[in-house]
Amino acid sequence: MDTGASLVQNISPLREFVRGMTALADSGADEARFLKDAPALLRKLILADNWLPAEYAAPTDTYRQLLLHCDPLERFSVVCFVWGPGQKTPVHNHTVWGLVGVHQGEEISTEMLQDPKGGPMRPGRVDRAKRGDVVTLSSQSYDTHRVENAVEGKTSISIHVYGANIGAVKRAMFNADTSEPEYFISGYDNQSVPNLWDLSRAPQ
Repeated sequence: MDTGASLVQNISPLREFVRGMTALADSGADEARFLKDAPALLRKLILADNWLPAEYAAPTDTYRQLLLHCDPLERFSVVCFVWGPGQKTPVHNHTVWGLVGVHQGEEISTEMLQDPKGGPMRPGRVDRAKRGDVVTLSSQSYDTHRVENAVEGKTSISIHVYGANIGAVKRAMFNADTSEPEYFISGYDNQSVPNLWDLSRAPQ
């Protein structure tokens, strides 16, 4: 697979994913239903090749959070994360449901549990995910974690879906030694999103 070097030949898998997620949202799906039904949609997307624009697949000196689509009513957002070798997030939460699907490479998601007395956080559930795997995150039970590129010397790319416009959500990073939160709004690392709606480029 060469998502980083070649031109996009067919962005329709992302368009079909957005349509599927919009239909779920329009049906009134709650968190439980999104976590039940959306992983199959995401798995189909991350197993498709040659749809991710090259500029959304290139690693830099820090990991990047790139918006691919945000529902107009902010019911969900679709984000691409690009991880260079050795890169990882701080411990953080989301406050909304989420899905993490690995498109390229391999990643480790480690749940981190706060110490109510202000001591070090401790690891909980650990998911090592490779291409095609989807990890679910719940606002109710599994929301705080750290994500890292699991393969030395290689780039990893994952597609994340959240139950809000995640770049506008006030949430927290945590000091792993003290469990102390620091609040932030992440925004995004890109100023434009892929054009899903130019159907003149779609295969006829």
